[in-house]
Amino acid sequence: MAISKTDGDQWRSVRPSGLIKAQSACPGQVPSAMKVAERMRRVGAACWERVLETSLYLPVKRFLEGLGFTVKGEIGGCDLVGLKGDEEPVVVIGELKLSFNLELVLQGVDRATAGNEVWLAARMSLRGKGRESDARFRNLCRRLGFGMLGVSVAGDVHILVSPAALHPRKNPRKRSRLVAEHSRRRGDPAAGGSTRVPLMTAYRQQALMCASALAGGPLRPRDLKVTVPDAPKILQGNVYGWFVRAGRGIYELTDGGREALLKWPQRD
Repeated sequence: MAISKTDGDQWRSVRPSGLIKAQSACPGQVPSAMKVAERMRRVGAACWERVLETSLYLPVKRFLEGLGFTVKGEIGGCDLVGLKGDEEPVVVIGELKLSFNLELVLQGVDRATAGNEVWLAARMSLRGKGRESDARFRNLCRRLGFGMLGVSVAGDVHILVSPAALHPRKNPRKRSRLVAEHSRRRGDPAAGGSTRVPLMTAYRQQALMCASALAGGPLRPRDLKVTVPDAPKILQGNVYGWFVRAGRGIYELTDGGREALLKWPQRD
């Protein structure tokens, strides 16, 4: 990085951002390279702090897909869920955080009864002094049977701890809900780690399919059952307020439904 001298014996970087600017201690003295590097490190750290959890989703998803799992985000409160196998699928659950902390471990404990494996993923500290370097934290995850994944700034995924083959008490009902939602959801519309945005669940996807069909005019629930098996239940429940009765056994779209189609356009 080039350093240039300006009026008033001030030294600054010639980078357009103008983030580094220092008053020299003595006229003609250039700030040390260490000071410049430290300021650059702080700028980089500040930018990295603003990275969202969703930025970790794709690297972790690709990692698990490389192990043979079909991965989808935001399933049943989990940041990501991966399935492998058909009749009795292996369920792997991933939780994402910007740093390794106790909250991440507690989330893993809460999810453990629903899956075969739990992976805790977080960004790696820029200075290498985060919890991923703490032997006590790694040992805690190892004793709980959790895997640890570190994601670098470049998006590389590193295995810090492999999940142990422990057999805690399972919750079949919770597990079956995750598998069912994963199987019914079309594609992977929700990035893991998403917050403060409506989640594209399988139910919402089917409701949008009903709304798309009704955009052409009023229909009966049985007219929609061919493409949306749960159409009668969705139209009668009307969770989102997108549908209204136009007559006996006939439904039409509301203004809210039309707005939803503008927000989430459907392919024919």
